[in-house]
Amino acid sequence: MLAAVGLLEVVREDLSAVALPLALANVGQARMEVRNAVAQLDDYILPRYRSLHAPLLAVVGGSTGAGKSTLVNALVGHPVTRSGAIRPTTRQPILLHHPADAGWFEGQRVLPTLNRIRGTISAEPVPASQAGATPDAEAISSLVLVADRAAPQGIALLDAPDVDSISDDNRRLAGQLLAAADLWVFVTTANRYADAVPWKLLLDASSRDIMVAVVLDRVPADAEAEVSADLRTLLQKEGLGSAGLFIVPETDLDGLGMLPQQSVEPLRVWLQELAADAAGRSEIARRTLNGTVKALAGRVGTVSAAVHEQENAAATLRSGAVAAYRDAVTRILGATKDGALLRGEVLARWQDFVGTGEFFRTLEQNIGRLRDRVGAFFRGEPTPAIRVEVAIESGLHAVILDEAANAGEETDQRWRSDPAGRQLLGTDDLSGTSAGFADVTAAEIRAWQTGLMELIRTEGQGKRTQARWLSFGINGLGVALMIVVFSMTAGLTGLEIGVAGGTAVVGQKLLEAVFGEDAVRRLARTARDDLHERCQRLLQAEQQKFLERLPAGGTDTSRVLADHAAALARLANHT
Repeated sequence: MLAAVGLLEVVREDLSAVALPLALANVGQARMEVRNAVAQLDDYILPRYRSLHAPLLAVVGGSTGAGKSTLVNALVGHPVTRSGAIRPTTRQPILLHHPADAGWFEGQRVLPTLNRIRGTISAEPVPASQAGATPDAEAISSLVLVADRAAPQGIALLDAPDVDSISDDNRRLAGQLLAAADLWVFVTTANRYADAVPWKLLLDASSRDIMVAVVLDRVPADAEAEVSADLRTLLQKEGLGSAGLFIVPETDLDGLGMLPQQSVEPLRVWLQELAADAAGRSEIARRTLNGTVKALAGRVGTVSAAVHEQENAAATLRSGAVAAYRDAVTRILGATKDGALLRGEVLARWQDFVGTGEFFRTLEQNIGRLRDRVGAFFRGEPTPAIRVEVAIESGLHAVILDEAANAGEETDQRWRSDPAGRQLLGTDDLSGTSAGFADVTAAEIRAWQTGLMELIRTEGQGKRTQARWLSFGINGLGVALMIVVFSMTAGLTGLEIGVAGGTAVVGQKLLEAVFGEDAVRRLARTARDDLHERCQRLLQAEQQKFLERLPAGGTDTSRVLADHAAALARLANHT
């Protein structure tokens, strides 16, 4: 039994953590299932498992005006609960128990969310004007406890609000009380026994295998045989053939609003016999508990399926955003290696830097002469190199911003085409780039360029190359490496011939003159990998404006709940 309680407590904890935040189809019903499952664990299942020998709770429920309160009063022989002409009448649930059973109900063992109010027995009926008065919030959330020696010891009677009340609060409370019952005394009338709402609850009782006594009230003498036979047929058809059926004939009430004692004698005797049979009460409690746990297993399975749908929907939204920004990174890197960035301003500044005529003619000469001419050109002339750096920074900055904006637009459109994504975005426009993204990108590009210069400095530390790179200058060699990086192929086959009239060839030959061909390949790969990582970080940070709107949590909640549902089903079969 302790193991069962431990399992149920874990199930309750995990159900309480279920949020179902995404606006999917039928999510409202799934959220209600979660609330109802937690409430039933608190109100009935856990209390009953912890105290199987506690008195039974018989909830008297039914339709508006069916005579529930009048019936309870008749069972104990004097007015206890409210009844009146104005509907809805029963506002505050009254729990009637034997004084010896008080300890079981005065605490929060069952129905812990309801406050306890100790009531007293009154010999006066409640005026109809008071019965129809609107209760305050505290009254609705309270349970009035009335100790009465006329109540059967071992069975408490709870007079519930109408299941079809015009008051939402009353209907919810009635459902909560019925879910906490060990057995139902269901009251209906000769002209309302086929109403849809009561039957929905009776079918729920059937699914829980709960013991049900049906009271057919206000039955005209000439219609008793016909109406009772029809009701029995309906009960049999819906799997409630074993339910006890008690007929209360149509009769006048006395001055206290009481039914004649003999009209409810069969029901009173039935309750007294149950109360006197400890083993029978225990069997009823176990039967109802098993059925309720079995129903809970199904409910938890339903919640598990709903959570799985939420997980899938969140994964779809996440993958859409990640794919859009991943593709943006791919397009950025494509633009940096296919020569596209070597056009326009970058090309003009580079050609200014290396010379448009005489420098290119020197490419046909030997590498030593090239080194001498380039060294002479670069020495003491850092400004042209810096202009190339600035042009590269500007061009790369524009490409990154443009592709990030495209990814934002694509993700925004994808999410708005999905109800869950549309709910998460609301009226916010996340297309384009975030505030501050342009500045962060510029800083990242400058950091890449700085790192590239340091790469050149580190590579040239050897004595044989130091004089060469010093003569060319760090900035000169750095911009040459950038030019080479922007004309690389995607493979590992080395460097490709550049674009724009041999632009990259100049940079390649210049670097080879200083470091050698293999070193140039390694430098270019390192520089390109660094650029790739920086672009990935930039775009991954930018996609967070979408991803941070997704619900937090792991992706295994549905599996955990499915395991709980299976464990509950096994528990129901072995209790």
